[in-house]
Amino acid sequence: MTIDLNDPLTLAALAVGVLLLLFLGLLVAVLKRSGEVSRMVLPIAQQMNQLGQRVQMLSDGQQQLAGGLTHVSEAQVASQSKMLELMEKRLSMVTEAMNVNLHGSAQRTAKSLGELQQRLETIDKAQANIEKLSGNVLSLQDILSNKQTRGAFGEIQLNDIVGKALPRDSYTLQATLSTGRRADCLIHLPNPPGPIAIDSKFPLEAYEALRRADTQWELNEAAKLMRQAVKRHIADISDRYIIEGETADGALMFLPSEAVYAELHANFPELVREGFEKRVWIVSPTTCMATLNTMRAILKDARMREQAGAIRKELSLLHADVERLSARVGNLDRHFGQAAKDLEDIKISAEKAGKRAHRLDNFDFEELAPETASPVAALAEKD
Repeated sequence: MTIDLNDPLTLAALAVGVLLLLFLGLLVAVLKRSGEVSRMVLPIAQQMNQLGQRVQMLSDGQQQLAGGLTHVSEAQVASQSKMLELMEKRLSMVTEAMNVNLHGSAQRTAKSLGELQQRLETIDKAQANIEKLSGNVLSLQDILSNKQTRGAFGEIQLNDIVGKALPRDSYTLQATLSTGRRADCLIHLPNPPGPIAIDSKFPLEAYEALRRADTQWELNEAAKLMRQAVKRHIADISDRYIIEGETADGALMFLPSEAVYAELHANFPELVREGFEKRVWIVSPTTCMATLNTMRAILKDARMREQAGAIRKELSLLHADVERLSARVGNLDRHFGQAAKDLEDIKISAEKAGKRAHRLDNFDFEELAPETASPVAALAEKD
């Protein structure tokens, strides 16, 4: 058995044993010197013997305890080994799972980056389109800021609307009137009302000044300019495009902007009434399309009236054709009646011929005398 000197219990047991030995040595010396003392010490010796036995038992318990501690230590080592193996396995599983997750995360990240790249490309394209559109808007502003280009823009918009609403042969673009004036569009309506002119030029400078007004004074001045410009334009349209005996008793003033149309009706109703008095009807792209659709119905009705004579002529010819057909059907019916009568006569003749053939078939020629007349001749005489 191995004694561990670092164990506190072992040291305590050894210290107790050493003390006991010293004590016994002193006790023996005393006994040698005195017999009486030895007699008195005998019980003490017995007790010391018992104490020695107990110390021996304590030593045996210490040894058992040391063996138990060794067993516990070995069990602890084994448990630690198993724990380490289990931890290594779990660590390996966790590492593998982390590798799988990291691989999947890397793939998802790569996919997300690819999708992000595509979206960025889409955004770049949209940005380019926006920049292009911004350039177009700026170009449109440049167009509207110039009087001539603005007039061309209004004409193009008007031409597009008229081309969608009316047949091509029902209107003329840039039509020249007898006065030498040129209308942007002339709708060939029947009389009445007659051809009606449409003008697409509008003084937008006054409207732009009205929009840019910041103070009440600027607003009042812009409104004054707006009234003057629109009144002058209405008067020009009335004088140029309403010609008695040549055009309709009215004309259209086309506004290429719904905003201007709404502004006139909302804040300048007197200008709209001025147009009514001058027989100049103010229209926007939306109301112009509605007006042109109404004109299309008028043109369709007029063309139907123009074709009414041709339709009546065709109906008369159709009636004559029907009468001839009725007469020919009557003739055919008479022919069918005559054919039926002829068939009935043929049937009667066939029946008679059949009867005679039957009588001839049953006739006995041997019974006839040589001098007697022929029955066939007799039958012929009867017929």
